[in-house]
Amino acid sequence: MMSIPFFGIALAFLCILIGQRLAAIALWGLSLIALLALFRMHATDPLNLVL
Repeated sequence: MMSIPFFGIALAFLCILIGQRLAAIALWGLSLIALLALFRMHATDPLNLVL
């Protein structure tokens, strides 16, 4: 699950190399949104600690 944003950023770099600027910006933006959503799910997950 965590690899999705990194694959998106890698595809964005590939789009830059082939000259697709708008696609690269869109992929970067979607990857950033996915990364923030995954962080929110991780940060609000309760810890199951047994003391």
